[in-house]
This record gives sequence, structure tokens and C-alpha cells, in this order.
Amino acid sequence: MKNVGGIDKNLRIVFGIMLIASTFFVPAMSLWGWIGVVPLVTGLFNFCPLYPLLGLNTCKKCED
Repeated sequence: MKNVGGIDKNLRIVFGIMLIASTFFVPAMSLWGWIGVVPLVTGLFNFCPLYPLLGLNTCKKCED
């Protein structure tokens, strides 16, 4: 089931890539780089496991 869409999806992908890329330019950001994998993956797969718990859905065309 998809629950991430639109601007939310794009922001997750961009933010994830930025965090991962920061590890190459700022060594102190290495932990944040690994954390960047989470928004990147949730954006690519259009699913956030926390959204059902919070009752959120930003994928308007995916709603039932």
C-alpha cells in the first residue's frame, strides 16, 4: 500500500540524497548519511511505516 506521494515523495528523495552526499564532503556527517537512507527508501517505495500509525497519507491518488 502506498502512502507517500507528491511533494512529500520528492522532498524525501532530495533530502535523503543530500544527507548521503554530505558524508563525502563533511566526514563528521557520516552518521547522518546513514540516516539519509531512510527518507530516500521511503520516497522511492512510496511507503512510510509511521504514516499508518499516525493516520497520515500524502498519496492522494493512492487512497481507497
